[in-house]
Amino acid sequence: MADHKHGSMNIEEQEKTFNGFITLMTRTVIAIIVVLILLALING
Repeated sequence: MADHKHGSMNIEEQEKTFNGFITLMTRTVIAIIVVLILLALING
């Protein structure tokens, strides 16, 4: 087997993907909350 040194792998792309996912999910949750508030106000 090949020798592996912990922390030697380049994870720049994985970090970009993860940060993009977190940003997308945060914006999606905020949009859903805003829609729910608007629905509550309209149907009040």
